[in-house]
Amino acid sequence: MHSELVASRSADPSSSRGGSPSSSIDAVSLAIIEQLQEDGRRPYAAIGKAVGLSEAAVRQRVQKLLDQGVMQIVAVTDPLTVGFRRQAMVGITVEGDLDPVADALTAMSEVEYVVMTAGSYDLLVEIVCEDDDHLLEVINKRIRALPGVRSTESFVYLKLKKQTYMWGTR
Repeated sequence: MHSELVASRSADPSSSRGGSPSSSIDAVSLAIIEQLQEDGRRPYAAIGKAVGLSEAAVRQRVQKLLDQGVMQIVAVTDPLTVGFRRQAMVGITVEGDLDPVADALTAMSEVEYVVMTAGSYDLLVEIVCEDDDHLLEVINKRIRALPGVRSTESFVYLKLKKQTYMWGTR
């Protein structure tokens, strides 16, 4: 298990999505984020030295970035090593408004990722489950039972080759 910074993915259209990240975050904050993406446990003093700020100033900026939902600092695990033997990406086609379905999916503890898409599916969700029976229960009894869900297609993960949050702040 290791710690990494995870930049928040916001559904809010006023976020910096679609534009340059620097449009709402200054260069120093971007440099702090990059430092934390390299090592989420890096000391504030070391970050300060790298970006030209005091430890206290880095601490304040990191807290502001956390409070604003710009980033999270979390422990990222390999699901297999902590008892979750089945992962899947599920494409969902919805009739009508996507928001109620997306909100219901977001509330499910097994759902790790929800994104609205254009193309063959209206929503893509990543599910992490204990085993195949658990995955079947989530898809068949809970997701397909949601009002507005027209169809689902499941892509069961056979092996996780790469999972990283190191895209930087480009």
